[in-house]
Amino acid sequence: MRIKNTILPLLLSGLLAACGGYATTTGAAPARLADGVLVDGTGMTLYVFDKDAAHSGKSVCNGPCAANWPPLSVVDGAAGGADFSVVTRDDGARQWAFKGKPLYRWVKDQKPGDRTGDGFNSVWHVVRP
Repeated sequence: MRIKNTILPLLLSGLLAACGGYATTTGAAPARLADGVLVDGTGMTLYVFDKDAAHSGKSVCNGPCAANWPPLSVVDGAAGGADFSVVTRDDGARQWAFKGKPLYRWVKDQKPGDRTGDGFNSVWHVVRP
């Protein structure tokens, strides 16, 4: 029965990672550093938008913008800490922010490590802590 005790935690952690991660503990950092930039729980690069005012508590990327730049969503029960905070979007959803700037993914990044959105329209940038 030792195998069952080993496999179940692995399956659960894989399931949580597939759901975007960070559902395991309240207050866990919503991103990590990889190759000098912040990435989400699946290793996808995170971006900030120059038009978002730092520490405003808002995201100005909504509607079609958010379809191309999906916000890094906050899992229920998660809380900010250190450099991470939570902003409330126009639709009421909650989004992670780093040093007051909302965090996004880019739909054209296909695999972990892609950074195809860096410099897009001169207003989107990878997050370099």
